[in-house]
Parts: sequence; C-alpha cells; structure tokens
Amino acid sequence: MSTAQVPDILSPEFAANPYPAYAAMREHTPLIWHEPTQSYIISRYADVERVFKDKESQFTTDNYNWQIEPVHGRTILQLSGREHAVRRALVAPAFRGSDLQEKFLPVIERNSRELIDTFRADGAVDLVDAYATRFPVNVIADMLGLDKADHARFHGWYTTVIAFLGNLSGDPEVAAAGERTRVEFAEYMIPVIRQRRDNPGDDLLSSLCAAEVDGVRMSDEDIKAFCSLLLAAGGETTDKAIASIFANLLTHPEQLDAVREDRTLIARAFAETLRHTPPVHMIMRQSATDVEVSGGTIPAGATVTCLIGAANRDEDRYARPDRFDIFREDLIATNAFSAAADHLSFALGRHFCVGALLAKAEVEIGVGQLLDAMPDVRLADGFDPVEQGVFTRGPKSLLVRFTPVGA
Repeated sequence: MSTAQVPDILSPEFAANPYPAYAAMREHTPLIWHEPTQSYIISRYADVERVFKDKESQFTTDNYNWQIEPVHGRTILQLSGREHAVRRALVAPAFRGSDLQEKFLPVIERNSRELIDTFRADGAVDLVDAYATRFPVNVIADMLGLDKADHARFHGWYTTVIAFLGNLSGDPEVAAAGERTRVEFAEYMIPVIRQRRDNPGDDLLSSLCAAEVDGVRMSDEDIKAFCSLLLAAGGETTDKAIASIFANLLTHPEQLDAVREDRTLIARAFAETLRHTPPVHMIMRQSATDVEVSGGTIPAGATVTCLIGAANRDEDRYARPDRFDIFREDLIATNAFSAAADHLSFALGRHFCVGALLAKAEVEIGVGQLLDAMPDVRLADGFDPVEQGVFTRGPKSLLVRFTPVGA
C-alpha cells in the first residue's frame, strides 16, 4: 500500500474515522512526508515513545515558536534545560501533593456538584453540553480565583485556541481569530495578575505570583501565558476525556456495571480511555538531527507529527488494541498518570503533562458524582455517540437518560 492509498489526515474520510487510516499507516507507511502540513508523520508506538522520551536530545519543542506562541505567548512547553526545569518547578507544586488534595479537591467537588444540580432532576441530559464542556473550565477558573461568570468568555477563548492549534489546513480566519484571542486574554488577565500581586489570596494565581525557585520568579507575561495554556490544555482535554469515558462505558454496559459497583475502577476506565480514544490525537516536535525511525530518516530541522491516536492502538504494543477493555493487562493504571505511563496521551519525558494528576482528580470525582446522580444512566433511545475532531477528538454530544434519584 502506498502513501497515496492511505486517507490523508486532512480528508473528510479521516475526520469521520481515523482508526482504519492509523492501522494502514502503522503497517504500510510508518513514516509519511505530508506536504500540506510540511511535516513527517509517524504512527508506531515505538517511534512516538522515542520522540517523547528523547534521551539523546534529538527532538525539541522549537516548533512551538510558531505553533503555540502566537496564541499563548511564550510558554513552559517551549523551554528546555535549566530554564524549563526552573519554570516547571515554579508551577508543578500546585498540581500534586498537598495543594491538590487540600486546596483544589474541594473546588473540583463543588464545581461538579453545581453542574449536576442543573439537570439531576430532569431524567435526560446531553452530558457534553451540560457537563463536560463546562466542568474543567469552571474548575480552572475557580482554582485561579477568576470570576466564573466569565465562563462563556473562557470557553470561547479556549475553543478558538484549540481551533488555531488544530488548523492543519492553514485557514487564515482561524489563524487570525487565534491571534485576536491572545490579545483579548492578555487584556483580561494582566490587570488581574497585577491586582493579585498587590493583594494575594489563597488561589493558584496568587501562588504563581509568589512562587520563587533559585531566585527566579515568573513575570506577568509568564503567568498570563501559563494561564492561557492551562485553560486550553486543561479545558479541552478533560472535556473530551470525560465525554469519551462515558461514551466508552455506555457502549460497553458490562464494564459500566463494573465501574458502578467498584468506583476504584474509574482510574482504569480513564487510563483505557486515554489509550483507546485519546483527547489529543497528535503532538508535534522538531528534529534536531537526522533521525532513523521505522520507514526511513527524518532530516534535521523537520517538523514531526506524532500520531498519539495511532500509536496507542499499535498491535505490537497492545493485545487487541481496537477493543476497549478497562481490565487489559498491558496497561498499568497505577502508572497511567505519571511519567512512567505506558500510553502516550500525556506525552512522556520532561514535557510529560504537568496537569495529569489534576485531570485524574477531576475525572474520578466527576464520574463518581455523575454515577451517583444517574445510577441507571443509559444512552438515549437510538442515540449513537459520534466523535469529531482531528487534532483533538471526542463525542460531539452524548444524549443519556436516567431515573432521577429519589424520583
């Protein structure tokens, strides 16, 4: 099979269902030069894992200078070496350990409950519209001490940013909207950051303003860029993950029953969802040297598109990879939210997702509360969940029915 016979990543056929194309790429064309995006596409687990772990400094995040900086400003993702280590040390404590447990678990629980209260008596709901698209953004706004009344603006901004990042076809209107969002978000955030420096509170934004490592503190621009990244990365991905977990469980009722009976299995369901239907299907890197991979050589200075959605279903890595199975033995749930993960959805190595444990907490709390409120949740009659998206991907809507508790 030639490259020409594999559906193009920009084609409607690919957007409708990328998984057959991923299988064809892994088997026949594990390295593809893709003219429209000017990038080399890799699809096998071993190759994507190698790029992310990158123990020999063969790959960089220099591509983020043009891919991400126009919408976020300069973020931690672009940094390397000591500069990256110091910046990560400044932000990481908020997303693990006592800060996460004591400060932010109550925020997560409250925000989930408030959303569920809007539909818990209805007996029917679109979980994407009423819950998944709102929950993580509300949590992040609350963590930062921002006004949740501005939810619609936050959601609009992160939707525009994600569209910019996934603008593989180079639509100029999408690009312009993304760059406008950078300006609008800065106009919103910089005054809030300055006010928080003068009058710190007990929120994440105040912690970022006060954080200091080796005499280094974050500038207003650093903090604004990180908040922008947090809203987009933390909003879009957790939104898609929660919708996908329910879509996967609702279409596998015996596994839903198991999770309903044993809530410790939520973490397994999340890990398997990250592998089977990841929220982010591709991440780009840049090659620093000529690199041999399956199928040929990537030249130095090239953009490399790592297909997470393909690598996570590699038959050389997973048994029956196209099957959703929360009990699979080749995915260790206890490692799934650390840099030792054996799936690729949080990346790996030094740029492993700093918010992985926050996402895990949101999903465990959110799914648990939803199952409490909807013990007999089921898909609406005749409804079939349909995924959409290429760069990020998840159910477009998720219509469910349930018997209200106490009804």
